[in-house]
Amino acid sequence: MRELLIVDDSKVMREMIVACLRTEPSLSFTQAGSGLEAIEKMSLKRFDLVVLDLNMPDIGGLEVVEFIRGQDRLRALPILIVTTRGDDLSRSRVLSAGASRFLTKPFTPQAIVAEVRSLLGGERPP
Repeated sequence: MRELLIVDDSKVMREMIVACLRTEPSLSFTQAGSGLEAIEKMSLKRFDLVVLDLNMPDIGGLEVVEFIRGQDRLRALPILIVTTRGDDLSRSRVLSAGASRFLTKPFTPQAIVAEVRSLLGGERPP
């Protein structure tokens, strides 16, 4: 079983991401509604992938990426950014900080499944 941490301040968006990924039989999910909650959960539990929003009220997604990449035990953890901020500057900044992939909302269920499979060692996205 692979454990995913879904981080978004919108509960509806977290539930939508989980619903899209429930088609994958080997995944289980933990949710966090803020960057601080995500960091707290990562200190208590091991995850195989983080799906992370950029826009959050306390610590933003960019700061969470920087935190993860600054921790020896988390440095190799794949991070999929899922955000409404699809501009080139946002993409460049977060990928330079160490995010693995970048997906702009709205997305299709097929797109997020392909990205997650790819990051977990499965298929490459088209």
